[in-house]
Amino acid sequence: MTEQTERSLSGPGRPTGGRIAEARPLGEVRTWPRSFADRLTAPLPGVRGMTRLARERGMRPDAEGMRGVHRLPYAPEPLPDVPGGALAVTWAGHASWIVRIGGLTVLTDPVWSRRILGTPARITPVGVRWEELPKVDAVLISHNHYDHLDAPTLRRLPRDTPLFVPAGLGRWCRRRRFTCVTELDWWERAELDGVSLDFVPSHHWSKRTLTDTCRSLWGGWMLDDGQGHRVYFAGDTGYGHWFGEIGRRYPGIDLALLPIGAYAPRWWLSDVHTDPEEAVRAYEDLGARAMAPMHWATFLLSSEPVLEPLHRLRSAWQRYGHPRADLWDLPVGGSRVLEH
Repeated sequence: MTEQTERSLSGPGRPTGGRIAEARPLGEVRTWPRSFADRLTAPLPGVRGMTRLARERGMRPDAEGMRGVHRLPYAPEPLPDVPGGALAVTWAGHASWIVRIGGLTVLTDPVWSRRILGTPARITPVGVRWEELPKVDAVLISHNHYDHLDAPTLRRLPRDTPLFVPAGLGRWCRRRRFTCVTELDWWERAELDGVSLDFVPSHHWSKRTLTDTCRSLWGGWMLDDGQGHRVYFAGDTGYGHWFGEIGRRYPGIDLALLPIGAYAPRWWLSDVHTDPEEAVRAYEDLGARAMAPMHWATFLLSSEPVLEPLHRLRSAWQRYGHPRADLWDLPVGGSRVLEH
């Protein structure tokens, strides 16, 4: 974090309007530490844990847990019209969203591939055909795990598409000839055509090869059009103190895109993936107006039954007394439009 950013985010004079740091220049080439392991909020799994996971066969649902696959919510529909000044989100599956805000079309963690490394083929198709996307104005990446950073999908983009990525990931993107890559540290922001894009912390980690553990940062994104719309994309995260801090620094979040899947077994995944009940707690900590779940119903990454995340989420939502209309539990391919 830069000294200037720290000054602007601390102390009694810290603004509460959201645009709380100077925007970094687009495409800026920066020097980063060799490792971000000091940002971890929990130890990484070791050999003993991986051995136990293999022994317990805890990486995929069993036959009983797979029985609901045909009932997973999949209902693709044409992208809705977005009136001037409105916000629209469309869930393409997993952590891939089409966010239309401030006149821009922004993709989050785009994965249009049928299969990713080390994982069975997706269990629901992509919710929006690539050919049906409007012009993509920007791409946000939360971290470098294969289910969030998909090289075959990025290859479909023009190389001048602005990419906004965590600190340390710029070199990977530039090697693939992207010409406008902006790397941010936690609590830093960039701006594109009047839309503020702030990189915020998460409880997670990064790794793409055998030798790059925590060599790049991980986090989520806050999008703000400066006209009253604010969207939080959590990326991939466990539950913890960062949600409350993000809510304090960015009051008035309209919509929180929060992960609810890939959480079992808990002894293995609790530090890095929220379960449905924790996602509702995160929504409360953030002080958001509405929540849309993600990170489920797409790839088999863990052992919970395929329909369980949604059932548990809806139950927790009702139990905690939140208005049903504020839960945007979209099917893959579904959209919602928010107008002020």
